[in-house]
Amino acid sequence: MPKSLRSLRQQRLMDLLIAARHAKGLTQATLAARLGKPQSYVAKYENGERRLDVIEFLDVAAAIGVEPVGLLDGLMETPP
Repeated sequence: MPKSLRSLRQQRLMDLLIAARHAKGLTQATLAARLGKPQSYVAKYENGERRLDVIEFLDVAAAIGVEPVGLLDGLMETPP
């Protein structure tokens, strides 16, 4: 299976993270500050320019204030 920044599941994960951030009323800048990263860090993974590894994903979910398992459940509904 090829690794792609534009795969359906990768795009679905980014959509879920963006929706979660919006639902919590957070801007990219606010989320980045919580992560101790520049705003461009959030912009790049949200725009599909970079992938998050598992640890980064857990950190982002915690900074947003959502359960990572809930995000993964939503991701599992997307075909590979």
